[in-house]
Amino acid sequence: MRTWFITGTSSGFGRELTEQLLGRGDRVAATARRPEALDDLAGRFGDRLWRAPLDVTGTAALREVVDRAFAQLGRIDVIVANAGYGLFGAAEELTDEQIDRQIATNLTASVQLARAATPHLRRQGGGRYIQVASIGGQIAFPGMSLYHATKWGIEGFWESAAPELAPFGIGVTIVEPGVSRTNFGGGSAVLATPMPEYADGPSGQLRRSLSGELPPLPAPGDPAKVAAAIIASADRPVAPLRLTLGSDAYELATAAVRDRLEALRAGRELAYSTDADDVVHTA
Repeated sequence: MRTWFITGTSSGFGRELTEQLLGRGDRVAATARRPEALDDLAGRFGDRLWRAPLDVTGTAALREVVDRAFAQLGRIDVIVANAGYGLFGAAEELTDEQIDRQIATNLTASVQLARAATPHLRRQGGGRYIQVASIGGQIAFPGMSLYHATKWGIEGFWESAAPELAPFGIGVTIVEPGVSRTNFGGGSAVLATPMPEYADGPSGQLRRSLSGELPPLPAPGDPAKVAAAIIASADRPVAPLRLTLGSDAYELATAAVRDRLEALRAGRELAYSTDADDVVHTA
């Protein structure tokens, strides 16, 4: 039996992970702004579900909850940073408060969760971090600039932190789902106040799709299958650094990497030309 600590468990992937883990006999420390959303699971699984209210944007509260979970539960094997939401709108349409909260929730909270849990994982001799990110950390669409900024940011954080943690037996996996059938574009989404100047552009089209004026975006991902794949990744002896989930995620990431590589190769001569004159190129 493993013990998991998961943020953002009231809905979406967090809820699905919690239910599947409890169903297979594991123990879950579930945090959410509304932990009462898990009352039904508490009734079914008893003390294998540990709950705490948490707004992940409060760093002091986050650290207190992490410390309390380790103190009360002992060993925690897997830390899942899942809390997050989508902010939609052209960059100019967003308010300062919307920008600050998007960064605090999707990026800073994951960084601070890692900083809070790492001392515990080191002392117990290892563990796993699973970061539920998005294929939006590899590609970008108009109308989601701040969302993408947080997802690209968390990719960079874990690329750097993963080799720092490896000597302590702590593995890292970044999960990159495509569009899945959760409430990401519905109840959990935040839309900026529209400006007429953007109404006919790509961000305006995205807004109309989210509001139901245009057909919804395709959502091939099955949340239950995504959660099962995440859980299975923790059973691997070596943590995969990335877990790309969904046919749309795979195709979008493949195209983006190919286009970036082609652009990089096209600029090779210019890149080399800016080296100092005493640099010798062997290839």
